[in-house]
Amino acid sequence: MASSKGGGMEKMSVEQLKAIKEQTDLEVNLLQDSLNNIRTATSRLESASTALHDLSLRPQGAKMLVPLTASLYVPGTLDDAHKVLVDIGTGYFVEKTMDEGKDYCERKINLLKSNFDQLIEVATKKKTISDEAAVILQAKLKQLAPASSS
Repeated sequence: MASSKGGGMEKMSVEQLKAIKEQTDLEVNLLQDSLNNIRTATSRLESASTALHDLSLRPQGAKMLVPLTASLYVPGTLDDAHKVLVDIGTGYFVEKTMDEGKDYCERKINLLKSNFDQLIEVATKKKTISDEAAVILQAKLKQLAPASSS
């Protein structure tokens, strides 16, 4: 696989190789950003899943702090631990049973992990192409250097 790609790249001009390297480096950086976003989302969902589990163990009427934002909590009383509001995105919430809420978190975590694995594979391939282009580009520049200095 590497030899067929490398063989095609060896026929390219220095400018084409630079363009391929720049493009694949940009794509690798974008994929890295996506991977970081997936890690963050997975971590949030895992925290939510843990919170649902902890909430299910509390008795009705239990006093607790309710998060309004990441840094603002207000005192509250647990009314019904069997029903929860699940944020499904863009400001929409759906009432679900505790088990449905836990299931939703688990399904989303599994989906994100699957996407993460696929992106790792793509990023690795792009990085390999970038590295091959860099090696061929350096070799071509070395060949051109003695010719231009004579």
